[in-house]
Amino acid sequence: MTARIIPVKPFDYVVFGGSGDLAMRKLFPSLYYRECDGQLPEAGRIIGASRRQLSDEDYRAQVHAALQRHIPADYWDETAWQRFAQRLFYLTIDATDPKGFAALAQQLEATRERAQVFYLATAPALYASIAAHLAAVGLNQAQSRLVLEKPIGQDLASSRAINQSVGEHFDEHQVYRIDHYLGKESVQNLLALRFGNLMFERLWSSAQVDHVQISVAESIGLGSRAGYYDEAGALRDMVQNHLLQLLCLTAMEPPTSLEADAVRDEKLKVLRALRPITAANVAQLSVRGQYGDGAVNGEAVPSYAKELGRQSQTETFVALTVHVDNWRWSGVPFYLRTGKRLARRYSEVMIALRPVPHSVFGDEQVVQQNRLLIRLQPDEGVSLHLMTKEPGPGGMRLRAAPLDLSFSEEYAERTPGAYERLLLDVVRGAPTLFMRNDEVEAAWAWIEPILEGWKSSGEAPRSYASGSYTSGLMGPTNSTRLIGRDGRRWHEDRA
Repeated sequence: MTARIIPVKPFDYVVFGGSGDLAMRKLFPSLYYRECDGQLPEAGRIIGASRRQLSDEDYRAQVHAALQRHIPADYWDETAWQRFAQRLFYLTIDATDPKGFAALAQQLEATRERAQVFYLATAPALYASIAAHLAAVGLNQAQSRLVLEKPIGQDLASSRAINQSVGEHFDEHQVYRIDHYLGKESVQNLLALRFGNLMFERLWSSAQVDHVQISVAESIGLGSRAGYYDEAGALRDMVQNHLLQLLCLTAMEPPTSLEADAVRDEKLKVLRALRPITAANVAQLSVRGQYGDGAVNGEAVPSYAKELGRQSQTETFVALTVHVDNWRWSGVPFYLRTGKRLARRYSEVMIALRPVPHSVFGDEQVVQQNRLLIRLQPDEGVSLHLMTKEPGPGGMRLRAAPLDLSFSEEYAERTPGAYERLLLDVVRGAPTLFMRNDEVEAAWAWIEPILEGWKSSGEAPRSYASGSYTSGLMGPTNSTRLIGRDGRRWHEDRA
């Protein structure tokens, strides 16, 4: 089956931080893939902007080198690159200096009727300044869109300050707060499974669901993000956005449509229904850890402190027990966890149904709970784990077996990445998969008491060995105890 490619209308895409890691590693490869699939219009322009002094040709050479690093040889198309290169331009702009913005306005003057996207692949501290400078030269018109990368602040106060400052110059419908997890095909299929299949939606409540696990594991360490990450930690960097967004899509009520505010209104209700985790219960409902020395994929790696170059109390692993206090999910725990330097990279949502009320197969046969597993990465797909009879004579012997849908097998062509979808959704003016300001602030309002509870406890993060995955253990041993208190186990313990 071949995906239907719908070209977008002409646009100007301006990437602030256009020579930085995010632009070169994610944004330009994603736009290049859209070029290969014929989705970019001939008149579309992409303009990189940063403080570096570069000519257009220098910039094209830099982007070409980045694409060569990040695009597999099988997907390289020289003809597509030549088309892509012709739409690439560069401007030297200091985000804190208004001078360069006048040159940008002049370059965009002739195309003001088309969509003009300003992607802020910069530090959040620059968001307010860039928004103000764009407005000062008239680049906050009706066709303008402003894309903000996470994190939107470091806490509730800074998040509100950014939203208010940006909101002084751009209307809310013009602001696109991006979380690339929402653009993943498997996340989209979470909505399709729930609202396109009556069999699943009727199971989707406390009447049938025992618990939910949401896991995002990374095998990498700090890399080039040491300065940012040590200030943020896993709770701010991953839970406040990625994991809470996945929780919202899993737990939300059916929206009246897939129109942007209909979906985002339902996600907001989930965030506001989260039971608080405070200093009084943070020790029972949370675990935080920090990776030590170890080995990942057979390669020895240093501890977080050694990689950082100093001691730190920043967590690189978080596990939480979360409750959504509403009628649909009353009594159903959601277990969230994420960490760095784990044995493998994967992300998944696992919905465990309640056990059968009575087994007719005798005590010697173990009847496992049915599980619906939604794999986000690396092998995107959906598995429904059912109890089946083992083939052969000699009685009834049961085992769990999956009904498996692998996107890579079902759809032979390359599955577009999350940024590919989201970058062009901005051009289309389709904000459904982007966060609204009240969503961001509600998430921070729930996260802050956890941070304060950790701080008041005075306890350091628990150490875990890099690459830890022994007998199903991922991260610190306390994460196993966290879910074990409720008589449950993490999903990989059952595999």
